[in-house]
Amino acid sequence: QVQLVESGGGLVQAGGSLRLSCVASGRTFSSYTVGWFRQAPGKERECVAASSWSGGSTYYADSVKGRFTISRDNAKTTVYLQMNSLKPEDTAVYYCAAAFKYYTSSPSGFGSWGQGTQVTVSS
Repeated sequence: QVQLVESGGGLVQAGGSLRLSCVASGRTFSSYTVGWFRQAPGKERECVAASSWSGGSTYYADSVKGRFTISRDNAKTTVYLQMNSLKPEDTAVYYCAAAFKYYTSSPSGFGSWGQGTQVTVSS
């Protein structure tokens, strides 16, 4: 498994942008599907974006399509989530997660998780 550390959360006004970063330990990062999840109070954790370990597939939740972009730099063992046109409903704790050689958007498929970073979007 890999260790994951997120950063980049904060408070932003509606319509603004944030970029989250997640740095992974270990030298096999390129063998992991990486995903960004979020969880708002009282709601289930949901996948907002995922990038397959093979590089061939990318998933976005309908609610973020066209606004969020996931990218990864395997050389830096880092995955990013660029969030544009943020809305108050994007407010949540955002988590980075990794799944070894398995492409999924289900939280149960990910074995490694970061500690989370808070994103708050004010109206």
